[in-house]
Amino acid sequence: MTKQRRSYAAAMAIRAAIEADLPALMPLFRRYCEFYGADPADAGLERMARALIAAPDDEGFLLVGVDDASAEVVGFAACGWKWSSLRGARVVVLEDLFVAEPARGRGHADGLIRATADLGRRHNAAAVTWLTAPDNLRAQGVYDRVGGVAAPFLEYELDLP
Repeated sequence: MTKQRRSYAAAMAIRAAIEADLPALMPLFRRYCEFYGADPADAGLERMARALIAAPDDEGFLLVGVDDASAEVVGFAACGWKWSSLRGARVVVLEDLFVAEPARGRGHADGLIRATADLGRRHNAAAVTWLTAPDNLRAQGVYDRVGGVAAPFLEYELDLP
């Protein structure tokens, strides 16, 4: 029996974030951080968003999903780049992906991932990579649905005070 992927046609425009999106993005960033038990300063989140907005998209980028019906920013994908010696190429790193609770289940996350992949292809990236918490089953369902494959690696972090 073959696994059938669900396909969503989200009623959402996906585009590069602009400065005018910051008031809508800040609460989304905050909810994303709360999910992971993090509490960075708002100034740091805003600094990150401004840097990604200002960066050429081959250095990093911030995409937003805008719901067609409400014209509200309902999600984001914050991405950077790294070199992969195992691939001999650059890859897009999908650092953060979030869709507001009321907008979930309508394909917005799928659309943001597809837009990230499309931008990566335009820059000849070999892959898009991302991490998720082992207990984030809803996100894993999205990642499985868009064709993502879980890798058997552990992530380590070294905080730099």
